[in-house]
Amino acid sequence: MTETGAQDVQPQVDVVVVGAGFAGLYLVHRLRGAGFSVRAFEAADDVGGTWYWNRYPGARCDIPTTDYTFGFDPELEQAWTWSEKYATQPEILRYLQFVADRYDLRRDITFGTRVDGAEWDDAAGLWQVRTSGGETVACRYYVMASGCLSVPKEPDIEGAGRFRGEVYSTGRWPHEGVDFTGKRVAVIGTGSSGIQSIPLIAEHAAQVTVFQRTPNFSIPAHNGPLPAERVERLRADREGYREEAKRSSMGVPGEKTDVMGVTAPEDVRRQRLEAAWEAGELREIYGIFADQGVNPASNEIICEFIREKIRSVVSDPATAEALCPKDYYFGTKRPCLDTKYYETFNLPHVRLVDLRSTPITTITETGIETSGESSEFDAIVYATGFDAMTGALVGVDIAGRGGVPLKEKWADGPSTYLGLMTVGFPNFFSITGPGSPSVLSNMAVSIEQHVDWVTDCLVALRAGGWTTIEPTPTAEQGWDRHVADYAAITLHPTANSWYMGANVPGKPRVFYPYIGGVDRYRAACEEVVERGYLGFRRTGPSGEECVDGVVRRLQPDVALVLEAMGELGLPPLHSLPPEQLREFMAMADADRPPGPEVGGVVDGVLPGPAGDLEYRLFRPSSPGPHPVVLYFHGGGWVIGNHASDEPFCRDLCVRSEAVVVSVNYRHGPEAAHPAAVEDAWAALQWTAAHAIELGGIPDDLVVAGWSAGGNLATVVAQRARDEGGPVLRGQLLLTPVTDAEMATGSYRENAEGYVLTSELMRYFWDHYCDPAQRTDPAASPLRGRLGELPPAIVVTAEFDPLRDEGVAYVEALRAAGVPVEHVAARGHTHTSLTMVGVVLSGAPVRAEIAQRLRALFREPASV
Repeated sequence: MTETGAQDVQPQVDVVVVGAGFAGLYLVHRLRGAGFSVRAFEAADDVGGTWYWNRYPGARCDIPTTDYTFGFDPELEQAWTWSEKYATQPEILRYLQFVADRYDLRRDITFGTRVDGAEWDDAAGLWQVRTSGGETVACRYYVMASGCLSVPKEPDIEGAGRFRGEVYSTGRWPHEGVDFTGKRVAVIGTGSSGIQSIPLIAEHAAQVTVFQRTPNFSIPAHNGPLPAERVERLRADREGYREEAKRSSMGVPGEKTDVMGVTAPEDVRRQRLEAAWEAGELREIYGIFADQGVNPASNEIICEFIREKIRSVVSDPATAEALCPKDYYFGTKRPCLDTKYYETFNLPHVRLVDLRSTPITTITETGIETSGESSEFDAIVYATGFDAMTGALVGVDIAGRGGVPLKEKWADGPSTYLGLMTVGFPNFFSITGPGSPSVLSNMAVSIEQHVDWVTDCLVALRAGGWTTIEPTPTAEQGWDRHVADYAAITLHPTANSWYMGANVPGKPRVFYPYIGGVDRYRAACEEVVERGYLGFRRTGPSGEECVDGVVRRLQPDVALVLEAMGELGLPPLHSLPPEQLREFMAMADADRPPGPEVGGVVDGVLPGPAGDLEYRLFRPSSPGPHPVVLYFHGGGWVIGNHASDEPFCRDLCVRSEAVVVSVNYRHGPEAAHPAAVEDAWAALQWTAAHAIELGGIPDDLVVAGWSAGGNLATVVAQRARDEGGPVLRGQLLLTPVTDAEMATGSYRENAEGYVLTSELMRYFWDHYCDPAQRTDPAASPLRGRLGELPPAIVVTAEFDPLRDEGVAYVEALRAAGVPVEHVAARGHTHTSLTMVGVVLSGAPVRAEIAQRLRALFREPASV
């Protein structure tokens, strides 16, 4: 029986929810309010989720309670008042119990019951959910709201099961509490739970020995009354405050900074650092500098500031140094908020064991042995963290279409669409799952957004007569790429963190959460719905509907640049006269990063047909001679000069170990076609003749150019062939102009919104070349004879009006027997690849270009 033909089979309940923490409670409330029947299963004896189980001493939230709270009901916020800035576990648990009572949620929750497994019945179009109570429940929709940090990681330490004393895990703390008075206590782990619990354990224990594998960055929480400024803002405009949180990066309202750590004056740096330290909030410490998450130098400023604070607090220099993180960037592991954590190490009965210098060899019946000592203890506390993000999901035996287990599908890392669903598992949702902001955000805001999206989705399915929904492979693969692309432009993947699954042996090493922010994630989810549930296939009794596609195709940093440019409210570039456009571009160039250091920069002039042409030479730092790249700048033959592409030229010089000579040429409309071509030809002849004095190898000469400069490079390469030299090793063409027709599909697809628009390209052609001359191969080299040309490296960008003519040039060269390397820059625009130091995702593309260029230099030269 087919899925769409079996809809007469009715479920016992519309939705099964797993978990009764923040997410599970809100799901039950929203789903019931939307008219769905729902059953929730919770392994604990009461509501609370993470806050039911994590009862260790000092357990608190690390988001201010003004924000770490439900925002869906203004009356709920009036009915509950938090006692302090960062609430303790007992208070948060009481709050969730209060919510459960207020909305009568317990009647739909079965406590003390785990979900052991769930299988998708394709014929019936239902999930069969098995519980530890022996019950099997047939449901239409199955939602895992089991939390990101709910499965404690088992200690991976030799002899962990041998100890005969008291053993505790911070993730499963005894509900009756623990009395450590007069006891010798070992605490293994210095993550969040260790940092929170150690000071309180030390208040009662006779001896505390902290075993630290990796020191953590922590700042004082400065806990106390609710922040008055936030309370006042909530009182004055609660709806505005909550909406701002939803549209913020972290899910907490606050202004973004544009202060760059590497360029800010020292007094500005210090003021921002001290202010964040005194604020005692993650939002503040995460937002000191705009570039701290991507720029190692800016990040190191924060790292050293925190190390200074640690050294100033901890009396013993050796202990202080051991507590200072030095081998990962700030923020790439979850930073902590503490209450007198570092001060605790000044107590005479507390000491630190650095497991990097003296690792644990085994745990014995009476204590712990390291490579340097053997110690006896009365109790061991494991503060070793969680199997984060996926542990609770793959810990349940979930089988999708064809009986494929979720654990098997995710064997190499989780693959999701929006962090909400996964291919092969229809009607299965996860709340704050991998691929969503989740643990990088205020979980209360992210949970509400997810629950609202899922509930609204089910309502839309019901209204449309659909009974199943499932993402398409294209959409899932696209979202996985987007999540990975965003992580790749940050420092996060460099750390062995639980964000990367590195804390669990054998767990796939990928970046699990979505780092793009709550605001951009919400916008993507909303766009999916607005575009008719883009990326989903929906089925029902009357058939199916599939709106396939990818919701985010631009590289994330390219999108950010376009977004920032859009906010400037600039006039259309094609509306500016050439002189004004040149002034604007010169101002923009003045504020850009300069590019990497090179061995030397030389300015000079060379003779052109109408006077001297300026050039700027970039020399590698290694001993020469080097290959030579003659480079022509972009700018539509109207704007730019020999220095306008300097960051890219520097980058190319460093990566390819070649001398790069960037030469100016005359521009239209003052000097129209073929003036630029004649200048470029003169530059090629002169550079070939003077290669040795330029520090180059005469036989290793490549012509290169970006955009209009790429056009000139192709034209002079053809002319060099026709006129018997100079001999070229090859040609490097970066998003080149190869044809004047402007009628390709890429012109239609990318006509607006990507800096180089179709109108701007028409503007360039109109200022450069008379329409009657545009079919000449000296203007449109795609129309010339392409045989017997030197090997080419052609780079095209996905979101570029010129993309298709670049691809056409590749194909035409290949058809003519010319060796061609085609580098297709996914997610990039015409301008983004040359934005060195701004668009970080361009770096791997430039590295590939340089690698191919170095290989080209090793090939025999064309004659």
